[in-house]
Amino acid sequence: MRLFAKLGEASKYLALTGICVLAFSIRLFSVVKYESVIHEFDPYFNYRVTQFLTKEGFYEMWNWFDDRTWYPLGRVVGGTVYPGLIFTAGSIYRILHFLNIPIHVQEVCVFTAPLFSALCALACYGLVSQARGSGAGLLASLFVAIVPSYISRSVAGSFDNEGVAIFALVNVFYWFIKTVNSGRLSDAVVTVAAYGYMVLSWGGYSFIINLLPLYCLACIFFGRLTGRLYVAFAPLVAIGTAISCSIPVVGFNAVLMSEHFGAFFAFVVLHVALLVSYVRRMLSPRHFYVLASGVVAAALAVGGLVASVVVAYVAKSPTLGWTGRSMTLLDPTYASRFVPIIASVSEHQPPQWSSYLMDLHVLVMLAPAGILACFSRLTDATLFLVLYGLTAVYFSGVMIRLMLVLAPAVCCLAAVALSDLLYVLNGSIRSRLSPPRPSASSTTSTATATAPATAAGSPAAADGAVAAAVSGSAAGGKEAADEGSSPAAKKKPRSKSSSKAAAAKPLYALPIALCIALLALVLAVLGLYVVHCIHASADMYSSPSVVLQSPRHDGNGYYVFDDFREAYAWLRHNTHPDTKVASWWDYGYQTTAMANRTVIVDNNTWNTSHIATVGRAMASSEAKAWSIYRSLDVEYVFVVFGGLVGYPSDDINKFLWMVRIGGGVYPEIKEKDYLTPDGDYRVDAHGAKTMLNSLMYKLSYYDYAEESQLMMGQRGVDRVRGYQIGRLNVKLNYFEEVFTSQHWMMRIYRVRDRPLRDPLPRAKKGKAAASRRG
Repeated sequence: MRLFAKLGEASKYLALTGICVLAFSIRLFSVVKYESVIHEFDPYFNYRVTQFLTKEGFYEMWNWFDDRTWYPLGRVVGGTVYPGLIFTAGSIYRILHFLNIPIHVQEVCVFTAPLFSALCALACYGLVSQARGSGAGLLASLFVAIVPSYISRSVAGSFDNEGVAIFALVNVFYWFIKTVNSGRLSDAVVTVAAYGYMVLSWGGYSFIINLLPLYCLACIFFGRLTGRLYVAFAPLVAIGTAISCSIPVVGFNAVLMSEHFGAFFAFVVLHVALLVSYVRRMLSPRHFYVLASGVVAAALAVGGLVASVVVAYVAKSPTLGWTGRSMTLLDPTYASRFVPIIASVSEHQPPQWSSYLMDLHVLVMLAPAGILACFSRLTDATLFLVLYGLTAVYFSGVMIRLMLVLAPAVCCLAAVALSDLLYVLNGSIRSRLSPPRPSASSTTSTATATAPATAAGSPAAADGAVAAAVSGSAAGGKEAADEGSSPAAKKKPRSKSSSKAAAAKPLYALPIALCIALLALVLAVLGLYVVHCIHASADMYSSPSVVLQSPRHDGNGYYVFDDFREAYAWLRHNTHPDTKVASWWDYGYQTTAMANRTVIVDNNTWNTSHIATVGRAMASSEAKAWSIYRSLDVEYVFVVFGGLVGYPSDDINKFLWMVRIGGGVYPEIKEKDYLTPDGDYRVDAHGAKTMLNSLMYKLSYYDYAEESQLMMGQRGVDRVRGYQIGRLNVKLNYFEEVFTSQHWMMRIYRVRDRPLRDPLPRAKKGKAAASRRG
């Protein structure tokens, strides 16, 4: 038996190793198909800061004033960034070079997210093992290792905060539940340290500091208050808040913002509940009620005073002390009504139902069963899984970005459900194939003579064997089962009658044929899940935003669109190092990192009025936009245009958000002026005159009629919008085209020193533009 136990333990560690390798390798399709390159937009800023950190050091990064962003304001990097990801990559880089392993900092940044996805699989294993045992933990680690929702933000090259933050999130939950189960102070210290790393890494730490107080209040309400809960929760709130205040980007918001007030309320309620429990044990019931009446009256008076002070403080803020993104989670219509810059981000939109099926696949159907399974044997750990799943479902329904937070919860709940199902099927098969063991109180002769129904393969014997198998296997191990129950339940001895009733409670075994069929179905579903996850990783989430591809019509190979890097390289090699470049804020991080030029706005979006100024320029006439850009010392302006190749995420499709954001600061910009009388947004002959005269329209469609005639044989037809544009002969007097990428996706213009009063003839101008494009 000892040999089998050691083999089982070794098999478990071998399986975890394989899962970690799988989690890392499934995220490498982007490197195999493209190259080792940073993806998306925000990761380029993180990469640029990591480069600075590796060259100048950790302390210099805290004090770095970046004058290449938000001209002429600049940005204090150390006080406006969550440095957890950057510190992690910088530390890995330093360690590797200390070990004489020469590796470029870009390679470290590219592979950081896949590495932490493997660690997240281990954290999920630990969390579910605390609730249901190692079997369910292995399933949870497998699910989260390859779930598409998590892959979407952790592929190789996705150097964003979520790459390490999802691991940090699950890691905090694991150590918290472990502390609740064990009550050890050493585990509580690790929990606080894990929470500090989470705060250092991502603004989503507010989900933790609101979920854990909710769990604490639920334990008090359901009568599951223990000293172990106090050891887990109290140090986290007290010391964790102090750690949060020491991080510059958070600062005193950790005690002044409404997002954290729930933790303080639960902290006070926890102390009051423990005090009441202690006093009740020390006093007789009559004395306790006398004392309680006076204490309750005093507490109500003090509580009312404190509540009035808090309400008066919160009422001073127009958002009641909540940030704009938090208000969007509480009120999904808030951003669209008051903060259009938040609503303009695609990942802040509510998800469609198809997104859940695409990103979670079969786990969507297993997770509700997991909630029921958690309630069937409710412990402290399973109660937490239920609360985690329910809250994550709500927040993911408001903002598609928070599907990342939902993914580990769904994986854990699905693992619980599938584990219980497999235990039942396994117990049924074992009970049908193995003879029953006679009880110690009955003799062998009596059992064979008087109880023939209990022979091998009989229903009664099978029921008993399955009950024993399920109760022993699915209980989650000694630690999860014993420590997850309340102390009162432990101290209360079971009576003989209740023990007999529990032993006699039938758990019917399933026929072997049905068990085998269900096992085959489970394996088939898991196989489909794996195939789907590989498809999602290889074909959907591995394409970097700076390099695009589309299949050829003949099916032989792909078209590769490298226009972004082509344009950034042109800016880097053909403009002065101090050149100021203007574009919509989406491309700010890429411009500073890849072109190494100063930008007016970028993806940090901390200054809405500055972004509104750029939106105002794009929405204005050419002459007015020229004046705005000249006042900002802008020398070059570029737009992203997809009308020639059918790229839908271009600036024309984003233009209404520029109008809305600009109109929020400058009242002369009105959205209705850019729409048709029917309220449609069009750029054809039926488009609004203000739209057709805007700078965005002119910069996008300058010389487009001739180019589309040459490329497609259709003059002025926009492939994204699907019709001919409204103005074919676009002229520019204040801006000069200096570069257009190969597929016309990036168009760069120079801001003239003075307007062009005598433009070249149309034919000569066309030849000059063609020679510039080469």
